[in-house]
Amino acid sequence: MLIDQFNRHVSYLRLSVTDRCDFRCIYCMSEDMTFLPRASILSLEELYEIASAFVELGGRKIRLTGGEPLIRRGVESLITKIGSLPQLEHLAITTNGSQLSRQAQQLKASGVDSLNISLDSLKADRFKELTRTGDLNQVIAGIVEAKRSGIPKVRLNSVIIKGKNDDEILDLIDFALAQGIDIAFIEEMPLGEMPGVDREQRWLSNQELRLQVEQHLTLVDEIQNSSAAGPARYAKIQGTATKIGFISPHSHNFCGDCNRIRVTVEGRLLLCLGNEHSVDLRSVLRAPGYHREQLLQTITEAMQIKPEKHHFLDPTEPQILRFMNATGG
Repeated sequence: MLIDQFNRHVSYLRLSVTDRCDFRCIYCMSEDMTFLPRASILSLEELYEIASAFVELGGRKIRLTGGEPLIRRGVESLITKIGSLPQLEHLAITTNGSQLSRQAQQLKASGVDSLNISLDSLKADRFKELTRTGDLNQVIAGIVEAKRSGIPKVRLNSVIIKGKNDDEILDLIDFALAQGIDIAFIEEMPLGEMPGVDREQRWLSNQELRLQVEQHLTLVDEIQNSSAAGPARYAKIQGTATKIGFISPHSHNFCGDCNRIRVTVEGRLLLCLGNEHSVDLRSVLRAPGYHREQLLQTITEAMQIKPEKHHFLDPTEPQILRFMNATGG
């Protein structure tokens, strides 16, 4: 078991398989991105080694992230191998949905039991503006196919930005209701410097968002199971099976229940989304005479530098200069 210095049991790994993406979402990266050279990123074999070591240490949930994880060449074989780990209880993927039309059925067969799909607008022109390159019809087709594939849990993730898409909150909820899936609203996080962007003007708290929703819908809060739900606080829409999740790093700090670590595609074990505490796993994996015990020991010892909480003190100012695509979701 992985236990940090605050007696939190770490059982959930978010594993980035690429920093690249076929979209350029305005809150995730700059328009003109420089991506990591091939030699700097972990091989599929190295990614699997980390995943299997984590499960050996008591990890029970792995979420594959990016960038966009499903565009990495050969990722299907990695997903199948991770999905076959006998002690792994949950295999999840966060995706922009662009590849799901052709991959959803295979993901289900490989053991994926949860998909989070980013969707910030239902208007084609606005979707293009927010993602810079995305095709709304392609993503919606992917959502429909994901649901049809029988993957047990499919959830939409929406980042709402004032003046950009805050007039679509109810439309996005209606879409989730029509599809029979859940939706989560995520406060924009101050990651990465974005010159010319006024974050103060565009930031919307989930407290304000929920007040808007409750003018039209009755929400019933669910008892929080932090180990299962992660940072989302869920409320069911009365009279339906659909839940709304609120992920609120500013207005509802969820650090006390944190059971997660992240590994970036360059092998950096990141102990907190909002801090720079990290350990270099790539150098361990590539050291002469590498043995699994070295990796297990490094991961175990890293728990002692996992910070108590993040410090997003000002939601409009970036305290962390890396972009979300470099963090791993």
